[in-house]
Amino acid sequence: MFYRLKDYVRRLVFDFQIQDVLKVQPVKLDPNSKAVVLTQLQHKDMRMFLLACKTFSVRVPISKVYVLSDGSLTLSDKAILSHHIPGVTFFQLSDFSSTKCPRGACWERILAVAELVKEHYVIQLDGDTLALGELEEVVQCISTDTSFTLGTTDNQVIDEMLSCAQNAKASISGQKPHIQMLAESHFDKIRDCKNMRYVRGCAGFAGFSKGSFSREYVENLSSEMESIVGPRWNEWGTEQVMSNLVVANSHSLVLPHPKYSSCEELNRAAPSFVHFIGYCRFNGGAYARHGREAIRALN
Repeated sequence: MFYRLKDYVRRLVFDFQIQDVLKVQPVKLDPNSKAVVLTQLQHKDMRMFLLACKTFSVRVPISKVYVLSDGSLTLSDKAILSHHIPGVTFFQLSDFSSTKCPRGACWERILAVAELVKEHYVIQLDGDTLALGELEEVVQCISTDTSFTLGTTDNQVIDEMLSCAQNAKASISGQKPHIQMLAESHFDKIRDCKNMRYVRGCAGFAGFSKGSFSREYVENLSSEMESIVGPRWNEWGTEQVMSNLVVANSHSLVLPHPKYSSCEELNRAAPSFVHFIGYCRFNGGAYARHGREAIRALN
């Protein structure tokens, strides 16, 4: 209860601090770009996503934005988004539900990506991200139709699945390990594990090349993982495992870290792209400070 109240107050303060994002010109789309942006969005992150989208789109040409509403977006939210993002298309979670995958916890998002990659290069862009510098690696990935993921450590590479399973087994501790670690430790039970790869990336920012995977691929792999892991496959965090699997098993790379990193790296680096993940999002006011600087630059 206390955490929810604290988070609510912090978000109110942050929205006030970046309110001038509503004065920045609407997103300029490039009809010649092969890339589209998809985000899953809730009401309380609406201004946050506008800031993310505007700072990203001035550095990486995109042709279209798709918003997957969690059901909390109001008519006012949609009107504001439509004004600032010309031609934005709204989806509902029910548009992409599947009986073969968990429901909620962002699973509809990866299934939406599976639909969109039939025709586009798709960039999953979380609302709590901020582009602060040039993103030439992302531009290059789009140009060469290469999938990418946001890394979590320096010099990270995409590895063989069996190697990842061994590392996870060695790292597990406690009677109830985090679901991501648990899932990774059982990768050696996947039927095709000897021919598959994996990377511990972040689903908050990922690129998916055109035609890189299908809904059927996700559903089949999800069903197999559920048969291995059991009911815990329905927990929060498994969609990130699936995103990592999809990226790793296509023509892909890990974006250089810490140039692309989370907010926990701000003390040792000056990233060009930052994911302000929950536990360090509002610490020290860095998110709002960088956000206001970005708004001034956009203006």
